[in-house]
Amino acid sequence: MSETAEKISTSTVKENGPTSRTLSIEVSADTIAERLGESFDALLTEVALPGFRKGHAPRGLVEKRFGDRIREEAKGQLVSTAYSEAVEEHGLKVVGDPFSEQLDLVEIVDGEPLKFEIEVEILPEFEVPELDGLALKRPTGEVTDEMISAEVEKLCLAEGELEDREVGEPGDYLTGRGVMKAGETVIHDIEGAVVQLPKDKDEGMILGVLVSDLKKQLGSPKPGDEVTVSTKGPENHENEAARGADLVVTFVVETVARILPAEASVIAERVGMADEAALREALRGQMEQKLESDRGVLLRQQVAKHLLENVDFELPKRLTARQASSVLERRRAELMYRGVDAQKIEENIARLRAASAQDAVRELKLLFILSRVAEMKEVSVSEAELNGAIVGMARRQNQRPEALRDHLIKSGQINTIYQQIMEQKALDAIVASAKVEDVTADEWNEHAKTLNEAGVTAGEDASG
Repeated sequence: MSETAEKISTSTVKENGPTSRTLSIEVSADTIAERLGESFDALLTEVALPGFRKGHAPRGLVEKRFGDRIREEAKGQLVSTAYSEAVEEHGLKVVGDPFSEQLDLVEIVDGEPLKFEIEVEILPEFEVPELDGLALKRPTGEVTDEMISAEVEKLCLAEGELEDREVGEPGDYLTGRGVMKAGETVIHDIEGAVVQLPKDKDEGMILGVLVSDLKKQLGSPKPGDEVTVSTKGPENHENEAARGADLVVTFVVETVARILPAEASVIAERVGMADEAALREALRGQMEQKLESDRGVLLRQQVAKHLLENVDFELPKRLTARQASSVLERRRAELMYRGVDAQKIEENIARLRAASAQDAVRELKLLFILSRVAEMKEVSVSEAELNGAIVGMARRQNQRPEALRDHLIKSGQINTIYQQIMEQKALDAIVASAKVEDVTADEWNEHAKTLNEAGVTAGEDASG
C-alpha cells in the first residue's frame, strides 16, 4: 500500500501458535457505502435497460437489478484490500493461501461494518547454526571400461528397434489402454500406456505407481489379453482419491514388444563418429563430467543433512499437508535440471509417491532453511543463469530451449527451476567454505548409509 493511500480497515492479530495467526478485520460502514456508491455510479453510465437509453435508467431500478452482483464484487474488493492492509500493518510474512471458514457467509449489510476473520500461516522463526568449515566427504573414483560398456549397452537399447512378440516375457514392453480406479473413481484412463514387464525383480511400475509384485500379477500376457493389477495407493499421490486407497488397474494389452539393441558401430555412424572406439571415448568424456557433477550433488546432500539435523522449528500445518504434491513437482524439476533421462525421472517420481509423508516434511523444512541461507549469503539468481539452466536441460533432453522454456512457463514449473537454482547456489556457498575429505568408494558407501537413514538421497553407489 502506498504512503498516500488511505486505509479502509482496522485489524488485530491473534497468535495461535509459532506459525499460525488469526486476523480480525473490520471495514467501516462509511467505507462500504462509499465503495457501493462509486460502483453504482459507474454502472449507471454504462447500463442499458429495456425502455431506457444507455445511462438513463433509474438508479433504484439499476440497484434492484444488479445490487447483489455489485455487493458481491464490492465485498471481494474490500476483503482483498483490507487483508493486504492487515498483513502489511502487522508485518506478517505469509506463506501459502489464507483460510477463512466464515468469509463465504459474511454479507454486506447497509449501515453496518464488514467484519471477518482470516487465518494465515507465516514463515517459521529459527536460528541457522555456524556453517563455515563443515566437515564433508567426497568419493574418489574414475570412469572404468566396465562403466563405459554399460553406458554403450544402454545407448544400444535406446536406439534399438522393437520386435513384436506373441507372449510377454521379463523385460518386454506392453502397450495398451490402462484404467486405474479407486472404487468407482477413475484416477487414470490412458490410451497408449506403456508398461515394462519387470526383468530382474518382482517390483515394477504401472501408470506411475510402484507395485511390489507386478511381475507376478502381470504374468505372461499376450496381445488382446486384459490383465488386472491390484495395489495400495501411495499416501503422497497427487490425486487425493488415490491416497491409501485400494487401487485396481485394468490393462488391455494391444501389443507386446521387445527391444532389439542396435549395433554400437551403427550408432557411432549415426552420430558422425568413425567407429565404436570413438563413441566410447566421447562417452568417457561425458561420464567424467557427470561423475564430477555427481560429486557436487553428494557434497550438497551432506550439507542438507547437516541443516536438517541442526535446525529445529515447527512447520506451518496446512502448508505441510499440501506439500506432498509440490514435492513431486520439485523433485521432477530437480531431476530434469540434473539431466536425468525421462524414464529414470518417472521411476523416481513413482518411488517418491510411495514414500512416507515425512519426505514431504523434510523437503518443506529444507526449503525454508535454504531460503534463509540464501538471504544470509546474499544469493541471487539472474535471468542469464535461469536461461543457461534451461538451455542445459534442453540439450540433455534433445529439445529446443525456447520450446522447453515455453513448456516450463505454461506448466508453472519455471518458478520451481528458479528455486532449484537458488537452493543449489545456497548449498554451494556453504560447500565453498567446507573442509572436504576425499575418501575411497568403500568408505563413501559406508558414509552414505547415514544419509539414507536421515532421509536424504545419497546418490548412486560411488563405485559406479
